[in-house]
Amino acid sequence: MIPEVKAKLLEGKRGLVVGIANDQSIAWGCARAFRALGAELAVTYLNDKAKPYVEPLAQELEASVFMPLDVSVPAQLEAVFDRIKEQWGELDFVVHSIAFSPKDTLQGRVVDVPHDGFLKTIDISCWSFIRMAHLAEPLMRRGGTLFTMTYYGSQMVVKNYNVMGVAKAALESAVRYIAAELGPKGIRVHAISPGPLATRAASGIPEFDELLNKAQETAPTRSLVSIDDVGMATAFLAHDAARLITGDTIYIDGGYHIMD
Repeated sequence: MIPEVKAKLLEGKRGLVVGIANDQSIAWGCARAFRALGAELAVTYLNDKAKPYVEPLAQELEASVFMPLDVSVPAQLEAVFDRIKEQWGELDFVVHSIAFSPKDTLQGRVVDVPHDGFLKTIDISCWSFIRMAHLAEPLMRRGGTLFTMTYYGSQMVVKNYNVMGVAKAALESAVRYIAAELGPKGIRVHAISPGPLATRAASGIPEFDELLNKAQETAPTRSLVSIDDVGMATAFLAHDAARLITGDTIYIDGGYHIMD
C-alpha cells in the first residue's frame, strides 16, 4: 500500500508528527505514508524511556527535526514549534496522535470520574490539539492541514471506552470550531477515526480483543484497519486535491461505524 520508492505527491511539504511510540503506532503509519509521498518530517518522542524505540524510526524517516515532547511538561510544545520556525520557517501539516487517561480514571464509570483524572484526560487528549493548532497557525502562511485521531466511542457508547469517549467528543467538536476559524486562511482540520487497532494505547482498554473481533465480524469489508490504511488516507487529505474537505470526522474503519 505504501510505495517503496518515494512519490512526489507531497514533495515540498513539511509536517510535524506527534505520537510515535513504536512501529505499531498510528502516528508511525501516518509518518511512513507522508514520507513515502515526499514530505519532509519533524518527529517527537515522549521522553528518554521512549527515545530508543522512536529514534530508529525517525532515522528511517530521515526526520529533519527530532525532539522530546511531553505536552504535560511546560514549554516543551512551544520549544518544538520554535525549532520548526527556526529551521523551516513554515509548516504544512500537523498530525496529533496522542491521548491519555489515568488508569483509575479510564477504567471507572464516567459518573465516578475524579476531577484531577478528568482534567488530565482532557488536557492530554483534547487541549493539546487546540494548543498545537494555535502554534501552527502563524506557520501555515500558505494554508495547511491539522489532523487529530479520534474513535467511534465519541459518538456511541462503547464498552470500557468510558471517559475517553467524552474526551474524544470534545476533540471532535474542537475540530469543527477550529476548521471554521482557520478555514479562511486555507487551513483544513480533520478528525481521523480509525476502526479498532492493536496499538499500545489500546492495550489499556479492558476486553479490547473482543472489540477487535466484533469490528472484523461486523464491518462491511470484514477486515480490520491497519496503520498503513490510516496513514495513506491521512496523507491524501494533506494534498491540495483535498483542499475543500475540512471540519469532518473521517472514518477509516471498513464501514464499521455504519452498522447497527
